[in-house]
Amino acid sequence: MEPVDLFVIGGGSGGVRAARMAAQHGARVALAESGALGGTCVNLGCIPKKLYSYAAHYGEAFEESHGFGWSGPAPAFDWARLKRNRAIEIMRLNGVYEKLLVGAGVQLMRGSATLRDPHTIEVGGERVRAAHILVATGGAPHRPEFPGQELALTSNEMFDLEPFPRRLLVIGGGYIACEFATIFAGLGSRVTQLYRGAQVLRGFDDDVRAFVAAEMVKKGVDLRLNANLASLRRELGSLKATREDGGTLEVDAVLVATGRWPNATGLGLEAVGVQLNEHGAIVVDEEFRTTVPHILAVGDVIDRVQLTPVALAEAMVVVDRLFGEGRRRIDYDNIPTAVFTHPNIGTVGLTEAQARERHGRLRIYRSEFRPLKHTLSGSTERSLMKLVVDDATDRVLGVHMVGAEAGEIVQGFAVALKAGATKAVFDATIGIHPTAAEEFVTMREPVA
Repeated sequence: MEPVDLFVIGGGSGGVRAARMAAQHGARVALAESGALGGTCVNLGCIPKKLYSYAAHYGEAFEESHGFGWSGPAPAFDWARLKRNRAIEIMRLNGVYEKLLVGAGVQLMRGSATLRDPHTIEVGGERVRAAHILVATGGAPHRPEFPGQELALTSNEMFDLEPFPRRLLVIGGGYIACEFATIFAGLGSRVTQLYRGAQVLRGFDDDVRAFVAAEMVKKGVDLRLNANLASLRRELGSLKATREDGGTLEVDAVLVATGRWPNATGLGLEAVGVQLNEHGAIVVDEEFRTTVPHILAVGDVIDRVQLTPVALAEAMVVVDRLFGEGRRRIDYDNIPTAVFTHPNIGTVGLTEAQARERHGRLRIYRSEFRPLKHTLSGSTERSLMKLVVDDATDRVLGVHMVGAEAGEIVQGFAVALKAGATKAVFDATIGIHPTAAEEFVTMREPVA
């Protein structure tokens, strides 16, 4: 194969974006991918997870419809049909990614890539010389070690699990653990969740954490804090899980969701001088150059912010530096994110604790309420909205929400935070009535 200007290792969000945009700049580009195109997000993450979240919402939606005058026999859930329809949609997206690459002129190579020297990559016995190399190999679920660990599942296996687990044990307290716990509870599983910490969702605002935990319990998740799994064994057709305190649980499946690790091993990186940190992530500078300057890395493999849109933005910085004007930068402040628990979380900016450390005196605005929909639905679900404001400048530092469509609502407020909006600007904005979102522009009195 002829030499290329850019060789991309990994066909996920960051890799595909970089390859496609570099090719559109006129560069000769090749990309290697050993699995399905689209990476974690398309195949085993964001997309299938949200599709399953939609599926789980229907169970309670049918129940809630009775309060609005609807009646009839309860529908039955078909796990096999959901899996089949999800697989068809993911295959369609895989094809879209391939068309984008081929249409842009990218040479697509199927197989695992290994660096043979600083400028040579080998894929399936074929070697390619490259002026620049971009590593965008993402991450993978962390598998903790304990007796019987081989009987546990990671998030990768949950989408095609067979049979449907009537009793599911979830280990972990991060967003992936909480999402799967509420999704499978909504689909009909009896879910127990163990987390070794004092509260789930470490790193999120403390009010959000406590509120979501209470809502998860209301949705049917048996959440047990300060608890962890010690061992697992198969017993009479089911799994017997033993906790660290000696208690036992009998379940049908166990999901271990205790974090993700970068996919940086087995690529030959260290042999050519690329440095990894103590967590196995690739060390890069502000322009995503590794310790070997013509080798770059973006996305989950550098373990900065593990979000698809961040990987896309990082890829655009790389392409601009290599083949454009070199002016593009990425700002990691005020990155909005959503967690698809039931109910959802949407957040942007600083938590209250972070803001107190950095800004000192704050004003906190918080509202908890029963959404209009649930005045008739019979559901006890409540929503939480919170603003963190710098008292000295009146600037809004954080926007946090727990409730239906929280991600959709907070996305717009993320623009306001990027623009430096003050609480006075929020107050001067007319709300849309009746919506939940209007609560963000009608909170007038700070909490004590």
